[in-house]
Amino acid sequence: MLGRIEGRYDVVVVGGGPAGLGAALGARDSGAERILVVDREPETGGILLQCIHSGFGLHHFKEELTGPEYAERFLERVVDHDIDVISGSYVSSVGIDSDGDKHVRILREGRGISTVESKSVVLAMGCRERTRGAVRIPGTRPSGVLTAGLAQKLVNMMGMLPGKRIAILGSGDIGLIMARRLTLEGCEVVGVFELMPYSNGLTRNVVQCLEDFGIPLHLSTTVAQIHGRDRLEKITVAPVGPGFVPDLSRAWEVECDTLLLSIGLVPENELSQSLGVELDVITRGPRVSSSMETSLPGIFACGNVLHVHDLVDFVTEEALKAGRFAGEYAQGIRRPKDNITLVPGNNVRYCVPHTLAPGREHTIYMRAKEPMKPCLIKVGDLMQRKLGFVVPAEMIMFKIKPDVLDRFHGDTLRIDILPYEKEGGR
Repeated sequence: MLGRIEGRYDVVVVGGGPAGLGAALGARDSGAERILVVDREPETGGILLQCIHSGFGLHHFKEELTGPEYAERFLERVVDHDIDVISGSYVSSVGIDSDGDKHVRILREGRGISTVESKSVVLAMGCRERTRGAVRIPGTRPSGVLTAGLAQKLVNMMGMLPGKRIAILGSGDIGLIMARRLTLEGCEVVGVFELMPYSNGLTRNVVQCLEDFGIPLHLSTTVAQIHGRDRLEKITVAPVGPGFVPDLSRAWEVECDTLLLSIGLVPENELSQSLGVELDVITRGPRVSSSMETSLPGIFACGNVLHVHDLVDFVTEEALKAGRFAGEYAQGIRRPKDNITLVPGNNVRYCVPHTLAPGREHTIYMRAKEPMKPCLIKVGDLMQRKLGFVVPAEMIMFKIKPDVLDRFHGDTLRIDILPYEKEGGR
C-alpha cells in the first residue's frame, strides 16, 4: 500500500490482520506519531478477507458485519490516521541494541531488504492451521486432502470448489462454517468427525452450520485411514476408546472425494522464538504482562499470535490495548512492573495476561479444559462469577476491577472453574 518507508519509527507492527490494524490504531491513540504496519499478504486485512459470512462486529461495533466489512472499517481508519502500511513484505528478524532500540529487518517484494529502527514492536502475526502431518493420519497421499481454511480461500476468493462429496475431520469453527458454505454451493457434506466428546467450535456455529442443514456431527470419532491413489476415494472412520485410540473393530468406510481438516490453529511464533521471547507451553504464544509486553522490554504481542481467539471483536480489544502500551513505551512512559502472577487452577487451561498490577482494571481471557455446567469462576478469595456453562471451544472473558486487587496482598493469584452448588446442596 505504501512505496517508501522511513528509517525510524515509534512503533512497528508485524502483521496486517485485525490484530495488527487494531494495534496500530491503539498506538496512534496513545500519541505515537510514526507507526508502520508490515504485512506479508498482497492485501492487508488478514483472514477476514476470505470470511464472507456474517457474525463479525457484534461486540465491537454493536452490529453484524461480514469479515471484509469489518476489515474495511479498520483499514479506512488506518488510512485516515496516516499510518504507514507495506504489504507483500516480511519481517525476517528483529534485533535489539544496547540502548533498547529495535532494528527491524524487512524483506520487500521487488525491493530487497531494508532495516528500520523502532522504539517498540508489536507482534501480531496471527496463527496457522494444523495440517495432516500434525496428526499423522495413516494411509495414502492422494489429492483432495486440505485444510478448511485453504478450502475457504479457494471457494470465497478464487471461485473454485475443492470437491463434490466432502468429509470434515475436526469441528473447529472454520470447518463448521465450510460445511455450511459447501452445502450452499451444492456439495454433499457427509459428516463432521470430532475426536473429542464435545465440539471444538462455537455453539452458534454447530447450530447454524450443521443442525440447520442436517449435517451429522460424530463425536468421539476420528479418521483412521485415508484411501485413494491419485484422488481421495474414501476414508475409514472409527470411534475412539481410552487414550483416543481408534477402535477399528467398530470402524466403517465413508466414500468421499475431499477431506477437510479443521483440527486446530497454532500461533505463528517463529519470529517470537528467534527473538528469544518466553513462550507459554499451553498457548504456544508469548507470556505477556498486563500491558501486553513480552519478556523482552519494548516487545508487545496480541491477537492469535498470543493465543487463539474465537471472536475477532476480542482480538480487536486486545490489540488496541497492546498498541496503546507500545505507543506509551515509545514515548518513554514506563508503568510499574506487575507483581501478581495468575495461576490456572481447577479446569482452567490457561489465562492471559500472565501477570497483573494493582491500581487499574484488567481484562482476563481464559479457556476451560472440559465442559462444565453450571459453574463458578473463582478468583482466589477476591471475587467469583456464576456461569451457566463453560466449554473449551468458547473463550471466557471477565474483568477484575482495581478495588478487587487492592485487597490482595500475595504474589500469586489462582483462578478456578468449579461446579456451582446451590444452597442446600440441591
